[in-house]
Amino acid sequence: LGFGCTRFPQLPGEGNEVDEVEATRMVRHAIDQGVNYVDTAWPYHGGQSEVLVGKILQDGYREKVALATNMPSWLIEKVEDFDYYFSAQLERLQTDHIDFYLLHALNAGYWDNYLKVRVFDWAERKLAEGQIRHLGFSFHDRYEVFHRILNGYDNWDFCQLQYNYMDVEEQAGQRGVRQAAEKGLGVIVMEPLRGGKLAVQNPPAQVAEAFRHSQRDWTMAEWALQWLWDQKEVSLLLSGMSTMEQVEQNLVSAEQSKPGSLTAEDLHL
Repeated sequence: LGFGCTRFPQLPGEGNEVDEVEATRMVRHAIDQGVNYVDTAWPYHGGQSEVLVGKILQDGYREKVALATNMPSWLIEKVEDFDYYFSAQLERLQTDHIDFYLLHALNAGYWDNYLKVRVFDWAERKLAEGQIRHLGFSFHDRYEVFHRILNGYDNWDFCQLQYNYMDVEEQAGQRGVRQAAEKGLGVIVMEPLRGGKLAVQNPPAQVAEAFRHSQRDWTMAEWALQWLWDQKEVSLLLSGMSTMEQVEQNLVSAEQSKPGSLTAEDLHL
C-alpha cells in the first residue's frame, strides 16, 4: 500500500485549501503503521502537494519512506527544463534525492518530445549522481503506445499504470501489467478504485446482488483492492486517501492481503 498525495482532505469553503493538520496526521499515521511509499507530483493540489509532503516528511519521516514524484511532462520544451523543474522539486520536498522518479502521464506526444530533448542523457546523469535512485514512468494512452515506451528504453526500473477490475482492457490494461512484470519492472497501480467509483456503498442493484452471494464480508473498496493485491505482478497500489477512516480501512485490508489469496469463486464473481 502506497500513499498517493493527490486527494488530501480540504478545509471547508471555496478555496480548495488542503487541511494540512489532518493530512499530516494521516500520512504520518500510515507511515507509523508500515506504509513506506509516498507518491506526489508537480500539479497535485494546485502545485502545493509537493510542498506539503516536504513538510510532512520532516521530524525523521523522510528516512522512513521511499519518496516518489514526477517530471511534469507537459511543461518540458527544452533540455534545460529538466534541471529547472527537478531542482524546484528537491526544494519543495526538502530532500536531496528522489527515490522513485517518474516521467509523468506519458502518451505518444510526450514520449516523442522526451526523445527529442534526450531525456535519458539527463536522467542517467542524475542516476549516476544519486539524486534519482530509480527511474520509471506513469502512463495514459493506448496499449500500443505503452508497448513502444516499455521497449523504447532498456533501463526502466518501474512503471505506474491505471488498472482495476473494470479497466483490464483500458490503456495498458492487464496485458501491459503482465508484460512489464515479465521484463522485471516493478508495477505500481494507480486508480485502483477508478477515482472512487468502485468504492460506492450503494452499487447498482445487479452488482449488489452478485456480491451478496459471496461469503466475504468485504466492502466494495476491499473487493477492488484485494483483486489487485491477489496478482503477483502488482508490486504496489497507490490509494489517494482523503480521510483517516480511509487510511485505517486500507491499512486493515493491506494487512490481510497476499498474492494468490482469492478463490476461483471470488475471481468469477
